[in-house]
Amino acid sequence: MVHPTKITEDKVFLMQLLRDQIGQRVFTVHRLDRPTSGVLLFGKSAEAASRISEKFRNQEVKKEYRAIVRGYLEEKAIINYPIANKKFAEPQRAVTLYKNLAQVSYPAAIGPYPSARYTYLALFPQTGRRHQLRKHLAHLRHPIIGDKRYGDIQHNKYFLEQLNAPNMLLHAMSLSIEIQTDRLIRIEAPLQPHFTHCLETLGLSIL
Repeated sequence: MVHPTKITEDKVFLMQLLRDQIGQRVFTVHRLDRPTSGVLLFGKSAEAASRISEKFRNQEVKKEYRAIVRGYLEEKAIINYPIANKKFAEPQRAVTLYKNLAQVSYPAAIGPYPSARYTYLALFPQTGRRHQLRKHLAHLRHPIIGDKRYGDIQHNKYFLEQLNAPNMLLHAMSLSIEIQTDRLIRIEAPLQPHFTHCLETLGLSIL
């Protein structure tokens, strides 16, 4: 969890860890769903956090995610599907671009079929709705592996028990932000070991 909250009994929080590492207070700019790995962003001052948060609101930040999903998806496409939010009366505009990086038919009898199909995706959210990528892929009936809320129970169980994948296979790979004119900052986070293990085991690894 990013900060202390009543919904968890956790004793360790990211804001406290980062504060102790750099010796000063930090301010949250970009967070992730708890089961998602990857890039988080904090400001070292309230002013910095406010300026960068405005860029997120104005959709000036380029974000790239990686995911393993159930089934085969076409080479690339745009998902333009509004997402409901309790704060608003009407579903909100939500757009995601995706690109198929690799796909495989894996010899595992999960459900009624003798093999299982998976696709490794690069995802580029153009809007920032809550659970957007997870909801968009579930809407296509190609849920992210390990997604306990919107995913496939049988495939999630197989990956947990047979491939030792304890978390959802969704990763925030990078953020690109123009801080000043002609100054672009790109922040990257490597895939987690369990994610790369799944790619290698399934035969989805790419250069």
